[in-house]
Amino acid sequence: MTLFEAIFSIGGSLGYSGVLLVTLLISLIVFVPIPYIPVLIIALLSGRFDPNLLALASATGVTLGRTTIFLASYHGRSLIKKKTLSRMTPLQILLAKYGSLGSFIAALTPIPPDDIIIILLGISKFTPWKFVVTTFFGKLIVNLAVVWILLLWGRPLAQQILDRGTDPLYLALVAAASISVVGLLLYIVTRFDWGSIIGKRFPWTMNDNKGDKNG
Repeated sequence: MTLFEAIFSIGGSLGYSGVLLVTLLISLIVFVPIPYIPVLIIALLSGRFDPNLLALASATGVTLGRTTIFLASYHGRSLIKKKTLSRMTPLQILLAKYGSLGSFIAALTPIPPDDIIIILLGISKFTPWKFVVTTFFGKLIVNLAVVWILLLWGRPLAQQILDRGTDPLYLALVAAASISVVGLLLYIVTRFDWGSIIGKRFPWTMNDNKGDKNG
């Protein structure tokens, strides 16, 4: 039994609420890309769930988890040094204006940098309800695509995804690579002079008075 099969065996007995809970817990893990898709696949292959409702429950769970990370960043802004915040101001203003697009893309692409985008959106004081809506619909689209592709292509494709996505060595290598990438991105985000980079192309981001405007 794989890790994901063990996890699902615990939550799957609760039905759709179990799927929601399992995907919620997985999505709360920051910077280590443990995929929730295998749980979705195992649930689908069990034959006990409607594919559309399964996608909906999973999207809800992931959205709740990612929103928790977003809100932690939103309210944790006060813990960041003023000098660092000042250096990041143009980037924050840019993200605040185009946050809906950034949030939606992050939801569609479950890769390590999406944690960075979520945290930056929180720090930028992006409108919470817009984050929830764009994240939910992004994840719902991904989940619907997964379940219906698997229904059309069948068990062999699902088993291939499970075999690769749940291999311990593969997960360890991906986690190590992801942590390295995230560490580098965090260094870049907090150390770069974003005024000299973004200000040339988007001069309006140099106006601190616009920092509270969300888009």
